[in-house]
Amino acid sequence: MIKNRSGKIIPENKRQGRALELLYRTVPGRIALKLLTAPILSKIVGKFMDSPLSAFMISSFIRNNNIRMSDFLPERYSSYNAFFTRKIRSGARPVDREKTHLISPCDSKLTVYEITENSRFNIKNSSYSVAELTGSRRAAEKYRGGLCMIFRLCVDDYHRYCYIDDGRKTANRFIPGELHTVNPIALERYNIYKRNSRECTLLHTANFGDVMQVEVGAMMVGRICNLHGKGEISRGEEKGRFEFGGSTIVLLFERDRVVPDGDIMANSGDGIETAVKYGEKIGVKYQRS
Repeated sequence: MIKNRSGKIIPENKRQGRALELLYRTVPGRIALKLLTAPILSKIVGKFMDSPLSAFMISSFIRNNNIRMSDFLPERYSSYNAFFTRKIRSGARPVDREKTHLISPCDSKLTVYEITENSRFNIKNSSYSVAELTGSRRAAEKYRGGLCMIFRLCVDDYHRYCYIDDGRKTANRFIPGELHTVNPIALERYNIYKRNSRECTLLHTANFGDVMQVEVGAMMVGRICNLHGKGEISRGEEKGRFEFGGSTIVLLFERDRVVPDGDIMANSGDGIETAVKYGEKIGVKYQRS
């Protein structure tokens, strides 16, 4: 279930759900899934999505997903990927500039979890550890007692993402993997965070300590496109984008660094995702008494 910030339930895309039911809950579907997640096919699909031949898909996608195109810069898209990575119109995603406010890095469906002593999480019947996600045992120790924020992007979300604060970043570290869907239904059979390709970046932020950001690729998404290497970063500055498909961003926070907004914590405790927007306030800096 998903709720918006006003507490209203948001219906999910049923077409996507039905397709995933076939892929993950039937024997022929799981055979097809193995083929669909092969790297070579992912590359072929990626090239098609970059070509003018894919442009015919755009109008029906906008219509079927009720995408408000007035939020985006007017443009004639040369391919489906050009449309999928479209840029937002100035003012459509205002970035909260209050330095003590934690902002969302993207449009997504958000859940928040405490990082427990054994650093494992149960999300929609799937279990993974911080070490498995980041490829680092040190990260498991560093973020113990902190918070894990999971931002799930759907195909109709804006697929560019930003830095959550001013500071410095390390180089991007790529972890290869087998690509799978990030839709929750997939988690009944697969641990997507162990099987998906991902990129990890350590953000030395001005207000929220050392934050680990992990971008997770999804089924038939071979490209996580980060724009910068090691260097200075600014709150709200575009960090990168995902190309065709659904995707996930994970933020790991050290203990006593952030306090998520009450509605997000309440929803997460009830197993409900909260719809959030790029640049929107989702919490505050932890204040030591």
